[in-house]
Order: sequence, then C-alpha cells, then structure tokens
Amino acid sequence: MAHEELHLNLRNLEADDYPQLQVLMDRIYDDIGGAWPEDTIKQLVSQFPDGQICIEESGELIAVALTVCVKYERFSNPHTYDDLILRNEKLWHNPEGDSLYGLDVFIHPEYRGYRLGRRLYEARKELCRSMNLRAILAGGRIPGYFKYSDQYSPEEYIQRVDRKDIYDPILTFQLSNDFQVTRLMHKYLPEDEKSQGYATLLEWRNILYTPPSSLLNVKKTQVRLGAVQWQMREFTSVEEVLEQVEYFVDALSDYKSDFALFPEFFNAPLMGLTDQVDQTRAIRFLAGFTEQFRNEMSEMAVSYNINIITGSMPLLENDRVYNVSYLCHRDGRVDEQRKVHITPHERRDWVIEGGDQFEVFDTDAGRVAIMICYDIEFPELGRIAASEEVDIIMVPFWTDTKNGYLRVRHCAQARAIENECYVVITGSVGNLPKVENLDVQYAQSSVFSPSDFAFPHDAVMAETTPNTEMIMFSDMDLEKLKLVRNEGSVTNLKDRRTDIYEINTRTEPK
Repeated sequence: MAHEELHLNLRNLEADDYPQLQVLMDRIYDDIGGAWPEDTIKQLVSQFPDGQICIEESGELIAVALTVCVKYERFSNPHTYDDLILRNEKLWHNPEGDSLYGLDVFIHPEYRGYRLGRRLYEARKELCRSMNLRAILAGGRIPGYFKYSDQYSPEEYIQRVDRKDIYDPILTFQLSNDFQVTRLMHKYLPEDEKSQGYATLLEWRNILYTPPSSLLNVKKTQVRLGAVQWQMREFTSVEEVLEQVEYFVDALSDYKSDFALFPEFFNAPLMGLTDQVDQTRAIRFLAGFTEQFRNEMSEMAVSYNINIITGSMPLLENDRVYNVSYLCHRDGRVDEQRKVHITPHERRDWVIEGGDQFEVFDTDAGRVAIMICYDIEFPELGRIAASEEVDIIMVPFWTDTKNGYLRVRHCAQARAIENECYVVITGSVGNLPKVENLDVQYAQSSVFSPSDFAFPHDAVMAETTPNTEMIMFSDMDLEKLKLVRNEGSVTNLKDRRTDIYEINTRTEPK
C-alpha cells in the first residue's frame, strides 16, 4: 500500500478488538501457539487499559503492544515467560509496580516497513515517563539464532547482532530503540525453537524517573536564575556597596529566582579608598573586606530565600592572595571556590595565586560549579564538572575589552555544548577612572544551553544589553539536560573516547 493511502490511528486497545487481534496473533505466532485466549486479553485491558496500545488503519488492527506493570527488583533478574502467567492464563499485572514489562509487540506483515513498531515503543516510553516509572523491561526472543547456533554461542550471537554483523528481526529492532541487553535468560520460552529457548533481558531506563519521597525533599527541576550585570561606580564605604548588593538580591528574590549571580571583583571600586601606587597593597586592602561581604551576603541568602554566588573577591590567607567566589546557600551553608587559572595581569599586578581544588556543589536547585572568568577558557575543568553531573556552570567574569569578553563568551558556549549543561556568564560594565587596572569594563551577560532541538536554535537562552546595568533572568529545565545527554541528536558525554584519553585530577593539594 502506498504511504499516501494510509490512515493510521494510534489508540488504546479495547476488549471488542479481540476478534481482529486473534487473527493477527494467529498469523504472527503460528509457530508458538498463536493468539492468547480472549479472557486473557480482556483481563489485561480491564486491569491496565493505558498499557495496551494499538494502531489501526481504516478500522483494521495492524499493530499491537501489550504491557503490564511489575516490580523492577523482581523482573530485572532472571525469570521465565511462565513467571508472567497466573492461573487460568491470566497475565501478571502489579498495580503497585515501579516498571513496565513489555509482553509483546507485533505488526501485520503487510505493514512492516512503516516503522509502526517504533511508534508503539515511543508510546510505551511516554507512558513510562508520564507514570513516573523506573524502566521498561522485556524478555526478547532471538528468533534468528537457530541459523547460527552451530557457529556461535548465544552470547556471541548477541554481540554480533549488536555490531550489526547479523540481523535479528526482534533484537536488532530493540537495540535500535535504545534498549540495553542486561543478561541472557535460559529456558525463557522453551517452545520457542527458533530462539532455542533463549531470550535477552532488555531494559530501557527512564532517566526522568524520580523515586517517591517527601515533597519537601524533592529537588527542583525547573530553576530560575537571576544575574546582575553590575555597574562599576565610586563608593565611599563597604556599607554603600552592600546596600547596592541587597537592592539587587531583593529584586531577584521578588521574581522568585533560585540563584543570584554577581560578577568577578564587583566590589573592586573600594580600592579607590586607598593609595594605589602599590597594587599589591591595594588588592590586600580590598581583601580586608571579604569576610564581611561573605557573612552579610550569606545572611541575605537566608533572609531573601535565594542562593547567592558572590561573584568573586580577593582572599588573604597565610600571606597569600586568592581570587575566591562563595556559594551562599539559602539554608545558611557557605561553599567556596577559588579561581584555579590566574591571568597574567592578576599574577603580575596583584600577585594572586591559583587555587588547587575544584568542586561541583549540590544545591536545592541542581548541581552547580563555579568557574571564575579565565577558568572557563580551559576545557578540562568543564570535563571534570560534567563527570560529576553538573547542571549549571556559573561564570562571574571581568573583562575590559570586547575581545577579552568574546574569549569568555565563546569558551562558555563551547563548555555548554560539549558538556551538555547550562552555562551562565555575568560581568561588570562602565568606567572606573580612579581605580588602577579597572578603569574600563565590557560585558554582555548571557545564559547558554546545549545546542539541540529542546533548546533555543542559537543555544542562547537569555542575554543582556551590552554595557548597561541590568538584571537578567532565565528559566532552566534540568530534565531537558537528562534527555539531551541520553537521547539528543548527538550525545557528547556518552560518545567521549575515554578509551584513548581521560582527565586526571589531583586528590590533594600540591
């Protein structure tokens, strides 16, 4: 039949469909007993109507998928087909189950080639997601095995099908639909002579599955981020800077933001309060306020119910200066990330040293890493963060010229794509003529995403007007990251050649 003549309808199977289903099953399974009894099918439709899916063409049943619910712990282990059959040939269905079990998928021979099986599998996957179930399990026959049983063991046959050296009408299809073979089962269906009684235990994991838990303990998957594109201006006191900080925190909190991100060295105007002939003394003078900023911004995080990434500030420790960012959680905890890669300017004029530790932090709104400005230009840190399942990389930066800014921007976009995560950059704008080395700034704050269909076409979720003080918001769906990592057009994380290269990290400081 020409495809333009088809009139396909995907729907749930009904008890009245049995006569057509019987004819179809008898035709497909003439070698293993034909159709199931009518009472069996009617019981299945009655117990779990959503799990019985069919496709009809102009009123004729041409494809069917039969499904039950089971406990994962029971049926992810070896079992036989008889374990699914109760007395009187009723099929096992556990309404309290946490997984789907694919009993059968069968297609009318005259309609093969239209990818109807794929439609049924996709419908099953959507059902699994919508019910928040853990996985889809199935016992898969290997009906092509009898042709090769004198050459290969069942395990070797499965490997060759996986490598596409051999075509198996069932296993090849299941592998192409993202199912994984987890084990070989013996005597699954002894009367299946073509498979010689063997079957594969197949599994498709629902990456969006959320285990049952208290609502108060469920982590957010819809996250709102607010970033401050900060105007550099003269300040006469620490209190004046903190007043401006609180203004922005208050505003971001009013819009229900989960995070507030500030730029690198946003409090640098305070260096204008001291003699700047000696730049190393000036940066140490600024470091004298860091503890106060950390403590007061932590209090703001709690009182405004928002996680604050404090941009960055100089930290004086054991007579050494570091460039440090604090993650002030809204529950009162404070984490610290020191800039790892130090720019020539920081090293030369301020004698700043690089930190030796890099972490990914757990928050109530995803897993977060902080890379301060220059750090985002080194792909190794992004790769380490990705290996620890980072959701959002926060990049507070300071750049004076557009070409410096573009280095940060382009590298941030690359990190988002290659590590399949969100990356947020925010910087300072305006002029500060009375502070040495900070007289001009250039910034356009932005939020970048992976580059795939689930995200904006240019992989830019939000951005500010360049060189204008403002706040920026972006709503991020963390579930989309799980989907792109497993089912994207490309899967960068899964496809990395860790067999030929890897990133090694030191577990302790040098």
